[in-house]
Amino acid sequence: MFIVANFLIAVAKILNIALTIYMWIIIGRAIISWVNPDPYNTIVRVLYAVTEPVLYNIRRRLPISFGGFDFSPIIVILAIIFLQTFVVQTLLRFAVQLGAG
Repeated sequence: MFIVANFLIAVAKILNIALTIYMWIIIGRAIISWVNPDPYNTIVRVLYAVTEPVLYNIRRRLPISFGGFDFSPIIVILAIIFLQTFVVQTLLRFAVQLGAG
């Protein structure tokens, strides 16, 4: 059973790292949107390509924009924090129980 427990721990850690990286990408996208970025810049294009599908779905389902301020990055960051707190921690605790049992 310890093999399954170690696998779940590894999955939880990788998921946590991936969610953290994506959260920083969302933050970078939000900061770049405050200035007038060059749309042909490679970094700007990558940030938009990685984040726009998620942000677009949030904007489409919850049209919350007040005074030109887009709240969809905040919602995505809150969702990431929820996933890190609930899913990652649940996987870790489940792995610990498997390893102890």
